[in-house]
Amino acid sequence: MKKLKHIILLTSCFLSTLTLLDIHAQSTYDNCAQALEICANKNFTVSNIQAGKTFCSSCEDDFNFCFTPYNSIWLKFNSNSTGGDVSVNFSNLIFETNTGQDNDLNATIISTSQPCTANAYSQIGNCAINETGNFSLNATGINPNETFYVVISGDNSGAGVSLAAEFTTDVYISGTGVDLPPPVISVFTDSLRICKNQNVSIGVTIENCPDSTDFNWYINGELVAVTSEFFYQTSELDSGDVVSVSTTCYTKCIEVLQGSTLSFIIYPFDVNAGADATIKKGNSYQLNGSTNIYNSPDTNIVYSWNPSYSLTVQNTSNPVAQPIQTTTYTLSASNYYCTQHDEMTITVEGSDLTIPERFSPNNDGVNDVFEIVGIEQYPNCFMRIYDRWGQEIYQKIAYSYENAWDGKGISRDVTPGVYFYVLELRDENDQIIKGSITIVR
Repeated sequence: MKKLKHIILLTSCFLSTLTLLDIHAQSTYDNCAQALEICANKNFTVSNIQAGKTFCSSCEDDFNFCFTPYNSIWLKFNSNSTGGDVSVNFSNLIFETNTGQDNDLNATIISTSQPCTANAYSQIGNCAINETGNFSLNATGINPNETFYVVISGDNSGAGVSLAAEFTTDVYISGTGVDLPPPVISVFTDSLRICKNQNVSIGVTIENCPDSTDFNWYINGELVAVTSEFFYQTSELDSGDVVSVSTTCYTKCIEVLQGSTLSFIIYPFDVNAGADATIKKGNSYQLNGSTNIYNSPDTNIVYSWNPSYSLTVQNTSNPVAQPIQTTTYTLSASNYYCTQHDEMTITVEGSDLTIPERFSPNNDGVNDVFEIVGIEQYPNCFMRIYDRWGQEIYQKIAYSYENAWDGKGISRDVTPGVYFYVLELRDENDQIIKGSITIVR
């Protein structure tokens, strides 16, 4: 058995790196049923060395309408949704030069209603006979969404010939009948400048990709998540990190799509709303918020407290609060590039309601719902909950433990984070309580 060294063998049409292999025997595409799929506008190197011929009536090699096959190899391609013209180009032909061996090849394109059944073949386009250099097979107006075959055979004729030709050749297919629009992926995010531990969303848009697979998400090249959604969220970025994503398009001639963000800039910007406090009902308390301003790239810090109805001033670090019931205050501090949040709770002794700071809806039977102790005293109350963008995600009349919020939004569980509530007690004083609630999963 002869050994052909360093023949480039493509085993699938989406490999981006060609590997040099030692080949000891012909690959499986000398069998029509295992024809090598070739994809538009990609180069393939094929070989018929040690390929055989199938001998049986109506078998794959039982035809002579163009040439008589000997050691044939089989390729296949699929037309696109519109059909049109196609050109299969052959180049870099290299023939074996053994004594008595032929040194030309034959090739044609076949359309068939019954794959690999010779009596169902129809030749389309030209027939290439006794080719020794670069040549093309051309067909016009091929049908859309159809599989076609290319059969290539070493010639075995002429004076003194005792061995059929063996060769390697590069194959490249193109044309309006097979071209697919190139898929394009774009990666976007709200901002590349964020606070440390701030949750950020990275999304993708894809064009010309009707059948994308799951999305693989990477931080600095390391796989961190696989999603079916077109976005990924994380709060674990450091300065210089790059988030990238990959997916594939086209189930037959697979295209790998990759995109990435630019480098993120992360600011170590912290905010502290101060320690929790306890006061008697009717008393006031001065809040004491702060930031690590010395680490901020911008000293123009903007503060905001919520809820603000019981505060003397909302947009300062140390307003005076006079809540009528136990209230959790959230301090937001912005340094132009990003915003951080922290919260503290003032417990009002003598208040008839106890509103928690957080709950964990993880179905472990402990603290699974947003329970307000004492709310049964207000049977007509009305609860509304909003996300950080101000979108209402929950509302309930006659809020109680039995129908308390369990961390679900309009259609699914919400992500961990801070949410804001407005509770109308609808009592004789028309009290309205505003605050924030943190979900921890």
